Amino acid sequence: MKTILIVDDEADIRDILSYNLRKEGFTVLTAENGKEGINIAETIQPDLILLDVMMPEMDGIEVCEILKSKPKTQNTLICFLTARNEDYSQLAGFNAGGDDYVSKPIKPKLLISRIHAILRRSQPVKSETQENELIIDRDKYIVIKNGKEIHFPRKEFELLDLLASKPDFVFSRETILETVWGSEIVVGDRTIDVHIRKLREKIGNDSIKTVKGVGYKFVEV
Repeated sequence: MKTILIVDDEADIRDILSYNLRKEGFTVLTAENGKEGINIAETIQPDLILLDVMMPEMDGIEVCEILKSKPKTQNTLICFLTARNEDYSQLAGFNAGGDDYVSKPIKPKLLISRIHAILRRSQPVKSETQENELIIDRDKYIVIKNGKEIHFPRKEFELLDLLASKPDFVFSRETILETVWGSEIVVGDRTIDVHIRKLREKIGNDSIKTVKGVGYKFVEV
């Protein structure tokens, strides 16, 4: 069971997110300000922190920088929550060591999908048979096939990561769009098709199967 710490000065947001995350099976802790969040994080060392950017006294960027400077929390995953959409704010969050970024108003279903994706990236995956080996290193964003490193742009990597997280499980187009691209960005089915084609070119046609009318699945070969 993964532990998630929510750090946000708005009680309503803490309550809504806590309710939905607990329904999903997570252990949830909350803090109403940055200082409290740092203290809890050092004591409990959660698997993931949902960290609001705009908070009084100590904002989320500063909190993230402090956590990343401490030995006990330097590897803790951090996802920023904010109502601000400016590019510089997102860049500041990633530069501080953040792992992902979700804009308010938050859609619980989308957030949960993003949380699962973040947690998967923290654990390297290895799929191996006698003749084929595929390693997905979610921490370094690299893929190695038969000892050779293959370059993947971010969205291609995240799509492969999603499919490979559950071999033989069929991911619908809707789930793929929501998890990889998010509901805030409008893309069409053609975008998925193009990315699937590129994945097949790089790792082989047999690794990703089309389930007509539904979506795609990853197959260990």
